[in-house]
Amino acid sequence: MNESVTLTVREDGAETTIEAERGAILRDVLRSHGVAVYGSVSRVANCGGRGLCGTCGVRVEGAEGGSIPAAGLHDAAAKRWGYPRLSCRIRVTEPMTVEVIEKVVWGQLRPE
Repeated sequence: MNESVTLTVREDGAETTIEAERGAILRDVLRSHGVAVYGSVSRVANCGGRGLCGTCGVRVEGAEGGSIPAAGLHDAAAKRWGYPRLSCRIRVTEPMTVEVIEKVVWGQLRPE
């Protein structure tokens, strides 16, 4: 039996808690709980979780202050420079807080 991990999800100003199977892919966990990791266009046209399109970005805070390891070039760069990480490249290994970012066109963030 796999152990579960608690995730805190922040979306549209609300915060909810969900349970995920340890080792699961964050993107898949979020989608299975109805969390919209994609924008309106990328919801249909995305790479299917292969880390190629860059549209499933979220902000993540790990229990150890960002200890979730980077997986792949995009994710390593995101972690280094502070922009969103790809949820399809993160395995759930510890409790974490995930902030879902509003996306307007493709996977892009709304200009500030």
